Amino acid sequence: MKNETGTFTRLLSLDAMRGFTIAAMIMVNFPGSEEYVFPTLRHSKWNGLTFTDLIAPVFLFIVGVSIALAYSKRLERGDPKKPLYQKIIFRSLKIFAVGMFLNMLPHFDFSDLRYTGTLHRIAIVFLFCAILFLNTTWKQQAWIGFGILIFYWLAMTLIPTPGTEKVMLEPGNNLAAWVDQQYLPGKMWQGNWDPEGILSTFPSFVTGITGMLAGRLLLGNMTPNEKANYLMATGFFGCAAGYFWNLTFPTNENLWTSSFVLVTSGFAATLLGVLYFLIDISGRTRGTSPGIIFGANAITIYVLADIFALFFYLYKINGQTLNIHAVHALINMGFNPQLASLLYALFFVCINFIPAYILYRKKIFIKL
Repeated sequence: MKNETGTFTRLLSLDAMRGFTIAAMIMVNFPGSEEYVFPTLRHSKWNGLTFTDLIAPVFLFIVGVSIALAYSKRLERGDPKKPLYQKIIFRSLKIFAVGMFLNMLPHFDFSDLRYTGTLHRIAIVFLFCAILFLNTTWKQQAWIGFGILIFYWLAMTLIPTPGTEKVMLEPGNNLAAWVDQQYLPGKMWQGNWDPEGILSTFPSFVTGITGMLAGRLLLGNMTPNEKANYLMATGFFGCAAGYFWNLTFPTNENLWTSSFVLVTSGFAATLLGVLYFLIDISGRTRGTSPGIIFGANAITIYVLADIFALFFYLYKINGQTLNIHAVHALINMGFNPQLASLLYALFFVCINFIPAYILYRKKIFIKL
């Protein structure tokens, strides 16, 4: 964002938020034992909201903020758009391809391939939002986002699910699941439906748009304190609006419902506002270094976590994997099983911090 001299500087708060979000993603993706996990560290089975449900939308929100901060500079300089489009498309394809690679681990069975996932959604949301940002004003972006949420709500709650002739919002029995069953190639995560399916990708665009709007606010002419206040205030109202929308369109990560978008984007905006005030305005940077280091190569570390997991979660020693050995050892020492599982997950996060730290110290920043 701009400093007093008119030049752009990095937001440490955003870097830290990105890194801690990736660390949280690794922690919940790789518990010590799937048998022992604190309820809030699991995804909601259907309707509802847990800590884990917040992580993916917070990261997409950060993607939106980053788009605004990065491409505003290029628009101000009057850079030609064609090379920007090429870079955006190429980067999206790279992220999508890496997602496909991770989906094939460890057996590379092309007959059982899934074409959706976390990185796939990040790639698609980045592609859509970056192109949208280059060609619209913030007001147009806001109206487009609002329109998508309204359209999705009406479609999901008014259009009967084909084959049932009634509106359904149940696992595998809803309009989004039907669309995936008809048009989504490859394997679906839950057999006959996928949480990162076709129809639910549209409201995920709005999560990115809310991030872009937050980025626009940070680039505005208000004082830093006003920006922090507006982020927290709009975050609160977003959460409140999502809560009331939840009464007719339940908060649901699997469907990425409109209420889910508002609640999670509201949370992300509030969190960014708090971190912006504490770190960038007040200068309280103590404890932010791990987040900044993780955030410097966020997607790279996410990919490495899946690769490291081949040893830490799949390689067997005396008939059992390393994670099960460790969790059982902690349980035998008297630890609560769920705490033992969490401790191993945190240990795995620390393992991934090692390459993140090495890359950061060597000033190597891998941009997928």
